[in-house]
Amino acid sequence: MRLVLTGVPNPRQKEFFLSRARHTAYGGARGGGKSWAMRRKLVLLALNYHDLNILLLRRTLPELRENHLLPLQRELYGVAAYNSTERVFRFPTGSRIKLGYCDAASDIYQYQGQEYAVIGMEEATHFTEEQQQFLTTCNRVSGGELSPRMYYTCNPGNVGHAWVKRLFIDRVYNENEDPCDYAFIPARIWDNTALLNADPGYVRQLMALPEDMRRAHLEGDWDVHAGQYFREFSRERHVCAPFELPRGWKRFRSMDWGYNDPCCVLWHAVDGEGRVYTYRELYIRQTRADEVAKRVLELSQGEDAAYTVASPDMWSSRGATLSAKGGFDGETLAELFCKAGMSVIPADNTRVAGWQRVRQFMAIRPDGEPMWRCFSDCTNLIRTLPLMQYDSHNREDAADGEDHAPEALRYGLMSRPTPSCTAPPVRKPLYDPFSKPTPQKSGYLST
Repeated sequence: MRLVLTGVPNPRQKEFFLSRARHTAYGGARGGGKSWAMRRKLVLLALNYHDLNILLLRRTLPELRENHLLPLQRELYGVAAYNSTERVFRFPTGSRIKLGYCDAASDIYQYQGQEYAVIGMEEATHFTEEQQQFLTTCNRVSGGELSPRMYYTCNPGNVGHAWVKRLFIDRVYNENEDPCDYAFIPARIWDNTALLNADPGYVRQLMALPEDMRRAHLEGDWDVHAGQYFREFSRERHVCAPFELPRGWKRFRSMDWGYNDPCCVLWHAVDGEGRVYTYRELYIRQTRADEVAKRVLELSQGEDAAYTVASPDMWSSRGATLSAKGGFDGETLAELFCKAGMSVIPADNTRVAGWQRVRQFMAIRPDGEPMWRCFSDCTNLIRTLPLMQYDSHNREDAADGEDHAPEALRYGLMSRPTPSCTAPPVRKPLYDPFSKPTPQKSGYLST
């Protein structure tokens, strides 16, 4: 019997087939031909290499059956023997493709101790980061023709949105993660000519979605996802390339303290129209208060910061220890910073009102521009702000998570920075000079 593999790969799918990275993700938008590409990739590997052990996963059994099991049974009939009890296709080369699912979080442990040279995770954002990390321990070989590899298909959203976005979109890596191991191949419906020819109306369906869903499903925008707290955020509108700040612009800092959790310090500047530019960030862990203060002062050399607002809990006496905070029993963190030469004042920590102020600054004004932007090198703020989720118990508030940079931003904007007196620089304006907002009084800035 001959193998019938219908369809011709489009250029993006060819990139996916040719990738040799240890971790390759393919997708981004709906209709990009992801499932077809995943099946073809694994089948081609099984046909061209001997004795490969391959695992193909979907999150649920019904998804696995409809997206892969039934199509593979049709395509591999007479070529690869299928064992329904084990859900395994065996090829003449000695290679095998096992189909699995992880409906419950604990289902992942059924693969403990097993060895797979290739693992394919379909709709990877449906898996938790813990499940993905556990699977990497199964991705190994004891000799063979092919080095271990993992392949992922994905769309924005769902429980795994954050880890997929971190690894493949933002490319932010932990200490033992090698950036060279990760490759992302974007796929949109415009790349999938087979679908466009077969169902031209599908594009219109995607274009008719609400803006946030359209950005995710049609454009593959990873800054939009289900449950997102700040759907207003857009890299195009709110992130700008660094530029030289005029000396006359007022500057201030805001800080969300953390030791084991990240400590985030943000630097802000205010133009003559009251627009705030976050132009620098410091994002560090397990660093004493005096060392953080030293770093901040070093980064601020030549600048005149009007004030630094910080987490109000820094004024509580919690018996700071020398090893963790650099002080002695009974001292507050605020005192430790002051002793290190960095004065701080307590921030307004009103959460719901604070998040609404962030929304107010992110909103697009009549001139087409927001009142807040950040420089593109504030990577952790840009990464974590769009990942914030609604609190399931209070829909007005944001849920806890990696919110240290957004918290620092909230503190800064709640300090009610007033416009600078100096006129903005002579360059293409970001505002309508004939429609100036009424200056607000500042509780901390009264120069």
